[in-house]
Order: sequence, then C-alpha cells, then structure tokens
Amino acid sequence: MINLLDLKKQYQTLKPEIDKAILSVCESGIFCLGENVAQFEKELAKYLGVNYVLGVNSGSAALLLALEALGIKEGDEVMVPANTYIATVFAVSHVRAIAIFIDHDEYYNINPELIEEKITNKTKAIIVVHLYGQPCQMNRILEISKKYNLFLIEDCAQAIGAEYNNKKVGTFGDIACLSFYPGKNLGAYGDGGAVLTNNIELADKIKMLRNDGQKQKYEHEIIGYNERLDEIQAAVLKVKLNCLDIWNASRSGIAEMYFNFIAEKNLNVIVPAIQKNVKHIYHQFVIQIQNRDKIKNKLWEKYQIGTGIHYPIPVHKQKCYKEFNQISCPETEKNASKLLSLPMYPELTLEEAKYVIDSLEKILKNE
Repeated sequence: MINLLDLKKQYQTLKPEIDKAILSVCESGIFCLGENVAQFEKELAKYLGVNYVLGVNSGSAALLLALEALGIKEGDEVMVPANTYIATVFAVSHVRAIAIFIDHDEYYNINPELIEEKITNKTKAIIVVHLYGQPCQMNRILEISKKYNLFLIEDCAQAIGAEYNNKKVGTFGDIACLSFYPGKNLGAYGDGGAVLTNNIELADKIKMLRNDGQKQKYEHEIIGYNERLDEIQAAVLKVKLNCLDIWNASRSGIAEMYFNFIAEKNLNVIVPAIQKNVKHIYHQFVIQIQNRDKIKNKLWEKYQIGTGIHYPIPVHKQKCYKEFNQISCPETEKNASKLLSLPMYPELTLEEAKYVIDSLEKILKNE
C-alpha cells in the first residue's frame, strides 16, 4: 500500500530526537511561549532570512492575525486566488473584508495579469498563495502592489523553503504566513503556524494579538486572541527544521522521477508547468487527468495507491459562500474536476514512484 502521505515513516527516522524533545518539554513544566518557541522562532528567522518570526497555533490564525495587524477591516477588498484552500479566504471573511477572487495562471497560482482590472478604491491588499510548493510570479505581483499601494501578504503554507529568483518565499511582501499542519513539508504533531515580517511594528502587533492583547501579563493594550504556538510543537519543529532542506530535495527528486516516468510512457496526463526562475519544493505533485474520480478510485481499489484532490470544489462555489457562487473563474472551475495529487513525501522510494506510474498506465490503457 502506498499512501498519499506517510507521516509514520518520517517519525521513525527521527524517533530518538523527537521523543527526547517532547519529553524535555514535559519535564520542564513550561508549555506556552517558553524557550522552545523563542529558539524555534530565532532559527526559522535565520533560515528564511527575515527579521521576525512569531509562532502561532495554526496557519489559519497566522492569516487572521496578519490581516488584523495590517488594519484590514469591514468593507475593505482583498484580492485572493480562486484556487486555494478555503482558510485563505476565511481569514478575509473573519475581519469582515470582501474577498475578490482571481483565477489561476498556468502554474495554478494567482494570475497577476487578472489583478489590475479588479482593483478599486476599496482594495487594500493582495494575498498570494504559493500553491503546491511553487512560488507565484512575484516580480509582476510586486509591481502591482507598489503601483497601487497595496499590502502584500504571502500565504506560504505549502511552500516553506521554496525560492523565487534565489530568494525564499515569505520575504517579498509586507507580511507572510506559514502553516505547520502535520502534512506540510515542515509539519508539527498537531496544529501550528507562524507569521513572518521585517517590520518591527507589525511584529509587535502580532505578539500582542496572539497573546490576548498583552505585552505584560494582565495588562491588555488591545483586544487580542489566544493563538500561541505551544512548546511541544515548537520542540518538534526545531528538530524537523534541521531536515527541511534534505526533505525538500527528496521531494524534488521524486517529482523528477514522476516527470521522467510519465514522459517515457507518454501518458495522456498534463504534468505541472514549472517556472525557470523558481525552486519548487513539491508539497504536492499535481497532474491533470480526464475521468479523475474514476481513476482515483481504481488506483486505490486495484493497486492500493492513495491519491488526493486539491481542491474538488472552488472556494467561490462553496455553500458557505453563496454570495460568491455566481462569480466566474473559468480555469479554476474547469480544472477542479481534473486535478489529481500523486503520493508525495520524502521517504517515497524509486520503486514506489515507479509502481504509481506503472499502475496509472495500466488504468489509462483500459479506459
């Protein structure tokens, strides 16, 4: 059996270090905003090349606090990609701003050529999502954000370690957000996230917002939240951060195998388009394929190969967003029924990757 993701294999490779890290937190008796969080924030800031990293308890919290810190409020418009996980848009809704959906480009990311036509005097920010691990077209997006004086927020939940023009994502905009959900390239053993910025005022605001609006205990300067990263997750993430580049390189190697096997067999699928000036870290390896749902089911039933769909229903077509259901984002809508994520994790072997493509070939030949 080959799963879409196998977190047990990763744990086994780090078991002594992980167990020691968790036990040390339990023995310390300090579980919130202690030394592990502070050290992890410092190490991650150095790795990414940013001034400030603030640990929070989820990627969703990171997005919400980022918008709050920037002063995005009711009635403001925020550009968002139509092709993304719904949490990106939920953050906009939680601050009572209005999401303006932008269709995707050939890389499945927000299409910068469609942004300007939707900018109004209410537009305050652009959220870009570096989806599947590939950076957005940041040069063009930066031009637009500067031209119209818009805040630029990077959602790097799927792209930690990815690079655009040799610069890591999360370092281009005013503020950036990370998720450490267990399935991410750098995953905790529960929920976790972080906010990144080079702006000390934004960093100070996030520190207060995540910790009940206080700088000193029981002195609450602003209305805040309880959105702290806990010590156990920070301890786990400290161990894993040392492996991130190796894991991302392994993912790239697996992707290269997929590209080669699919090309050799001349399969009737569309592989991901990759920009020349990026380092893609392959959070997902997503193909386009006809009869997607039928093929997905056969891969599991006949060959015990798990696959994923990212994402089956576009955000603007969800029931919770009935006010947006009539919006048209044709590329996102067209591909929602075709995209299939193949197994992708650092411990996947050459033989397993070949088995995935061999099995896919057998199914396609019988279609």
